[in-house]
Amino acid sequence: MMAIGGSNFSFRGTRIEHLGATEYTLVTIAVDETGSVAGFADELRNMLVMAVEACKKSPRSDNILVRVMTFSSTHAHGVNEIHGFKTLAEINTADYPAIVPGGMTPLCDAVFSAIGATNAYGKKLMDDDFGVNGIAFVITDGGENASTATMNMVKDEAKKSITGETLESMISVLVGINTAGYANELANFQKEAGVTQFIDAQDATARKLAKLADFVSRSVSSQSQALGTGGPSKTIDPTI
Repeated sequence: MMAIGGSNFSFRGTRIEHLGATEYTLVTIAVDETGSVAGFADELRNMLVMAVEACKKSPRSDNILVRVMTFSSTHAHGVNEIHGFKTLAEINTADYPAIVPGGMTPLCDAVFSAIGATNAYGKKLMDDDFGVNGIAFVITDGGENASTATMNMVKDEAKKSITGETLESMISVLVGINTAGYANELANFQKEAGVTQFIDAQDATARKLAKLADFVSRSVSSQSQALGTGGPSKTIDPTI
């Protein structure tokens, strides 16, 4: 268990002495669990399972550590960590709980936790001479309305992740689903927060969410393959 900066936010990660490779890509997937996802909660869980299972098939699977969480105002500090950073071999996606919709949207909390935990764990790995980069996905259908973390906290963590002091490189992706009324708000949030990219995945149909799962796994593989080059992946698609 580690803290994120000087905040009350924390996360879990595999003990470094238990890691067998010399370089890792840190992956975070944060999924909206607010009341407005009630109509497609099962599909969201299926998407999450598909994304992680697809990562297991990557040629770089031994060099990927994954953290999964949901976010809603019903959780302490807005986030519920399903599991911290762990190897794909340790993850049994059948154990992932159902998405239980409720509460409002602590988007700042989700992004702060996603990027901040990557920074904190990445720095610990780099201090122990591991090669490390990161990629984080925050998937939501609504705008910020319930966070304890501030926008300045989010921006500070986003800046840290691109200095090269905590990670070789970092990509953060804000993904909107069913966001007909919030796409512009989320695009503005992405720019203000310093998130790398906003993608509008449009309707939360089973087909679209399956494409989202594929997008996540391909993006993870691409970022992992970029490890050691000194920069981020150049092949993150702008659409899903």
